[in-house]
Amino acid sequence: MNSAVTVGFWASNILVDSAGQLAFKAASVEPGTAEGMARWRHMLRRPWIWVGVACFVVEFVLWLAFLSLVPLSEGVLLGMFSIVTIMAGGRIWFHEHFTRLRLIGILLIVLGVAIVGAA
Repeated sequence: MNSAVTVGFWASNILVDSAGQLAFKAASVEPGTAEGMARWRHMLRRPWIWVGVACFVVEFVLWLAFLSLVPLSEGVLLGMFSIVTIMAGGRIWFHEHFTRLRLIGILLIVLGVAIVGAA
């Protein structure tokens, strides 16, 4: 990745993908919701689910733009960096825990993205 435009599309894609995943998590963990179809009806009335949907629509466009600039094999590997940002967001906003194996996994993903990005 040598172009500022390519890096911009990549970073924007990671940001919007992460925001969408975190919005869906926020929609799914609201307290006091019923089970079954009542839960789904409740979630559909909440803004977080629609923030997530909007993020994925934007992410789709950004992803196509990014893939138009890089080889597919490189783009898919670089796109996996969102796993790291989503895990960090889950830790910050939802107080999820990192196990030793998850931290090792994050480190390996970051290392892999750095290697692919440098190539």
